[in-house]
Amino acid sequence: MKFVRQCVFCKGEKYNGSCNRPCYERQYGSGYDSIGIALELYNVIDLAENDHIDISDKNGQYVPQDESNLIYQCAKRVYDECGKPLSGLTIVEDCAIPQTRGLGSSSACTVAGIMGANMLLGEPLDRNAVIDLAATIEGHPDNSTPAILGGFCVALLENGHVHHVRVPVHGAIDFVVFIPDFQLSTEKARAALPKTIDHHDAVYNLARAALLAGSLTTGKLENLDAATGDCLHQPYRFGLIENGEDIVREAKKLGALGAFISGAGPSIVAIVYKGDRDYITRAQELCEKLYPHWKAVQLRCDEVGATVKRL
Repeated sequence: MKFVRQCVFCKGEKYNGSCNRPCYERQYGSGYDSIGIALELYNVIDLAENDHIDISDKNGQYVPQDESNLIYQCAKRVYDECGKPLSGLTIVEDCAIPQTRGLGSSSACTVAGIMGANMLLGEPLDRNAVIDLAATIEGHPDNSTPAILGGFCVALLENGHVHHVRVPVHGAIDFVVFIPDFQLSTEKARAALPKTIDHHDAVYNLARAALLAGSLTTGKLENLDAATGDCLHQPYRFGLIENGEDIVREAKKLGALGAFISGAGPSIVAIVYKGDRDYITRAQELCEKLYPHWKAVQLRCDEVGATVKRL
């Protein structure tokens, strides 16, 4: 079995017109652990049953080659859930999503393992069961749900079930992602958060998360700067991200409608007008001139989500 798909980000039918699409996706500043969007940056995984474990990476990057491999673990979880034995798998990874950058790389691998194994077994899990299992493994649904469904998703995990709403993103916006050359582990980013928050801070984020969802889907783009505000995680994580606050400030000065930490960080997302075709050039020039440890990449919303193709 092979996961493949045309990738607009890769400029053409690099993957013969079909792909796994466990996409790049992340929660927004005010939508901590609950709001996410799928963008066009993909991991492509070949997966097949075998009598032993054989794991490799097409680009020669290091990947775990035993049972500790996340894709393998998630595939085996499906086999276990379905009561089926698994002797081994052949897994070939081709991952464009950088790891430990707040870009959803682990969710993409989780989704790939679940959906690949589900296909190998004849799809005993329906789409909702796949969504529930992915969120259960991840611990929260904000990354895995948009990776599966595409688009803009609001989701919560309760008693092993994901309640979710998926809507298209308004066509007037694109996204520019500022990606640094350094990493920030999710564990370290989460450890920086306080154990409790003030009632005022909860209301602050609640109002902005609701405003964000409504504004992105209806086109009230003038709300986005306020709607992406956050006091639950960003103030505590900026200290772990060198130049992170500078990038957010400069992204807005360049004309972004809003800017915020992507996931746990350290990457920064800027929402931009689709008609502002020179924004990416200005952003890249900014990085080259002032922030050489960062690069700017323009991405569009993926409205399809993860797909699997049997070859």
